[in-house]
Amino acid sequence: MKFKAFLSDNGVSLLDKRFLPALEKMGKICHLYLTRDHVYFLHNLLNGDGIQCIAQFRKEALFDEYRLSSQNDDRISFAIDLSLLHRALHSIISIYTEFSAGDSGVPGGNSAPNHIQIKLVKKLPPHSQQPMPFLTFETKGYKSAVIQDVPISKPLSRSDVLELQAALDMAQDLPQTLIQVPHMHQLQNFVEKMKNVGDVLNVSISKYGDLHLQVSTSLITLGAEFRKLSVIGDQAQSPTDDQNLSAQSRTRIALQRGDAMTVQVSVKHFFKSLQCHAAKPDCAFYGIAQQGACLTVVFQFFIPGTHQTDKAISLHCRLPVLDPGAS
Repeated sequence: MKFKAFLSDNGVSLLDKRFLPALEKMGKICHLYLTRDHVYFLHNLLNGDGIQCIAQFRKEALFDEYRLSSQNDDRISFAIDLSLLHRALHSIISIYTEFSAGDSGVPGGNSAPNHIQIKLVKKLPPHSQQPMPFLTFETKGYKSAVIQDVPISKPLSRSDVLELQAALDMAQDLPQTLIQVPHMHQLQNFVEKMKNVGDVLNVSISKYGDLHLQVSTSLITLGAEFRKLSVIGDQAQSPTDDQNLSAQSRTRIALQRGDAMTVQVSVKHFFKSLQCHAAKPDCAFYGIAQQGACLTVVFQFFIPGTHQTDKAISLHCRLPVLDPGAS
C-alpha cells in the first residue's frame, strides 16, 4: 500500500488551527481513514464506546496532490495519536515557514514552490529489529530537508477496513428532524452550569423547532428551552394553545402527539461534543435518531464569505444514550 500527498496552504490551516485542536478534545486516539476521494478522522466507530465523531474532508480540501493505492480497493486506515500528529504538523509548519522565507531571499535559489509532503513509510526505530509504520511529514529548504515521523498502528486488514466502512455508512445516517441552534455560546454557558448539578441530561427535540434540556437531582432541577428554531427534515406546526404552558408540559404534549422525541445522555458527553466548536463551524444542528438510538450533532461550515454550505468539509458527533428514549 502506498500513500503520498502534498498539503495545501488551506489544508495546513484547516488541520493545524481548527480541526486537530477540536478532534484532540474528542479523544487522544482515532482512526485516520484514507480513500480515493476522501480523508476521514474517526473516533470510536469500531469499539462503540463513548462519543462517535466523524470528520470528513474531500481530498481537494486538504491537498494539492494526492496519491493512494492499496489492495483494499484503494482504502487505507490506521490508528494514530492526534496529539503526536498535531505536534509534528505544527513543528513542520514552523520549519516550512522558515524555509519558505529563506528560499525567497536566496539569489538564484530554488524557485519551485515549497510544500509539506505527507506519506506512509516503514522505518527501523532505534534499538529495534522490526520495521514499524510511520506517517511522515517532510519539507525541503534550499540546502536541507526536515522530516517529522509520527508512529501509527499497523494498517487495518481488509476485514477490519470493511467493518470500519460499514460502521461509517451507519454513522452517516441522519435523524429525520434536525433543529438549528444558532447561538452556541448560550448553550455552552448553560451546559457549563449543568456539569455542577448532575450527570444525566434529558434532551427533547420537537418538530416545532423546540429544544429542551433538563438535568435533575433529588434537590434541584435545572432546565433550558430554545424555541422556534429552524427545522430541517420532518417538521410540524406548533399548536396555538400551548403558548402559556410550561416547557415540561409542552414537551410532554408534543411527545404524546408524536411530534417530539426525548433521550437521556451523559452531561460530560454533551459538554465534550461542544468542544468541536474549536473547529469554528458556522452553526450546529441537533437531532435524535430513530428509536432514540443516539443524539446527533451536525456542525455546518460555510464557504468563506458566503452562506453556502461547504460540501468539502463535514463534522458530526453521535452521543450514546443512557435510556432508550421515548417517541
